[in-house]
Parts: sequence; structure tokens; C-alpha cells
Amino acid sequence: MASVVCARFLLQSSARGFLLSSRAVPALSSPFLCRGHRLEPSDDEMYQRTTVTVMQKDRDNGILIHSYSSSGFNIDGNKVFGPCAVLPPAILQWNVGSYKDITEESVSLFHMIEPRLEILVLGTGTRLERIDPTVLALLNRKGIAVEVQDTPNACATFNFLLSERRIAAAALIPPSVSTALEATRK
Repeated sequence: MASVVCARFLLQSSARGFLLSSRAVPALSSPFLCRGHRLEPSDDEMYQRTTVTVMQKDRDNGILIHSYSSSGFNIDGNKVFGPCAVLPPAILQWNVGSYKDITEESVSLFHMIEPRLEILVLGTGTRLERIDPTVLALLNRKGIAVEVQDTPNACATFNFLLSERRIAAAALIPPSVSTALEATRK
């Protein structure tokens, strides 16, 4: 009923010379007076498709650990001797001798950096070793998940996390020389 009254008023006012719209279109032919009118893409520029062109390519996966030995690591062509902290895009020497030296102080670097880490991968050498629970509790309080593994598996896990674009760091102790596969000559 209200739309009929509104349409009559528009017809009467347009006959008297009043112009309520900037468009010179008869009032009854306007699709916007119908209550059930649905906007089409041609009705308004706000409903037009938008395209985006990316000018900068995505960055690569970041730092990858290519190999390890008893003396250190090959990280993206950089030879790193001894224990290291891999904080993409940085590679730092890590001042620990063995898993027993991993303390709250030695991991303080990992909870002070920005952006905050999601996960820290700890490589404990040739074997999976038990880390002091107070160190794990500290990192947990800081909101950092910790994955403790032997170094070969820690390297693989770290590479996988970076390929998934996770905010991860690695603290790695080189594995000692393994004698399990050595053949001896007599």
C-alpha cells in the first residue's frame, strides 16, 4: 500500500514540475521502487568484479638445512661449525656443548625475538635426550611449543615446518660420529 501511495506522489509531483531525482526517468519504471528488486552487477559499480595483480612474488621457503655432520651443518650453502640457532633469516652460533647445557638462559634468545615463535625444534645430538623440565615449562609459559628430537630428525622437522610457512626456529647440536656402520680392517 505504501509503495502505491509513494508512486502516486511521485507521479503527481513530476506532473507539477518537481524533480526528486537527478535522472529523468518516469517513477514507475525505476526498478528500485519495487521491494523485491535484486541488484545486478550492472546496477552499481560496487558490485563489479575486482581484480588484484600481485606485484611481488612470494618469498621462498627461507632457510633450509641441507646437511649435517659431527662438525656442524650446511644451511643454505653456509657452513656452520658446532651448535647453532637457526632463526630465519639468521643463523647464530649457540653456546652449548651438549644437551645438559640447555638451560633457561641458553633458550632466552628464542622467547625474546619478534615475531614470536610458534615452535622451537631442539636437536639434542645423536640421540633423543631428556631436556630439563624447567626449560620446557619456561618456553610453554611464553607460548612457544617445543619439539625435542635427535638432530637428524630435528633438521627434517624444521625444514618441513618452514615449508608449511610456520614461524619456527631450530636449536641444533651436531650429532657425534656414529661408529655403528663403520667396518674395521684387520
